[in-house]
Amino acid sequence: MRMAQEGRIDLNRHLQGFDFSLRQLLDHTSGLPDYYSLPAYRKAVERNEEPWPAEDLREATLAQGRLFSPGKGWAYSNLGYMLARNLIEHVAGQPFAHLVRQMICAPLGLDSVKLAETRSDFARLHWAGAQHYHPGWVYHGCLTGTAADAAELLHALFMGRLLNSSMLKEMQIRHPVGGAIEGRPWTECGYALGLMSGRCGDIGRMIGHSGGGPFVSGQPRPFRPCSSKA
Repeated sequence: MRMAQEGRIDLNRHLQGFDFSLRQLLDHTSGLPDYYSLPAYRKAVERNEEPWPAEDLREATLAQGRLFSPGKGWAYSNLGYMLARNLIEHVAGQPFAHLVRQMICAPLGLDSVKLAETRSDFARLHWAGAQHYHPGWVYHGCLTGTAADAAELLHALFMGRLLNSSMLKEMQIRHPVGGAIEGRPWTECGYALGLMSGRCGDIGRMIGHSGGGPFVSGQPRPFRPCSSKA
């Protein structure tokens, strides 16, 4: 979104060799399948194997077939995020880890946040289960850091310190995708550009991203209008 704001990326332009746009990757309307649905992928992660080469994973995922034509449905796809990362790195001519530091962490002073790329990068994590998982299985990138820095990042985003008001508004345009998710706090679900957006019971409106992995479970944050000093 920052690169789109700066005119370096067009959200609506089709990716080379594909019939969908970066916008459709971010809001999961591209029709791409997900690599988590591959039984071999899940078994390899469970056995704590080394990550597959990215091209192998891409081919195996695409071999499942397209789910629908771009813009004609909604389905969550981690492969879409992988392709988005590839595009970002290609346009910027820099590794994703460097871009995260340069465009997000350094301006906000998020000293703890780091893109985990090797097993040793998980050594600093509190959870013992992290020692039996390679972050490379998350092909679009696995950020680690303190809870305080995670909260600060989201606060900065929604207070306009990373994006201008027009781009932030565009980022929050949501597609309603259904009701409650079993095992998650969502009671009403929608999806914006990289953001889950809906409601969580009596808590009210929520924006963020819940999810899960071999040793973690993430939750969204309540949406509360607040001042920049909050």
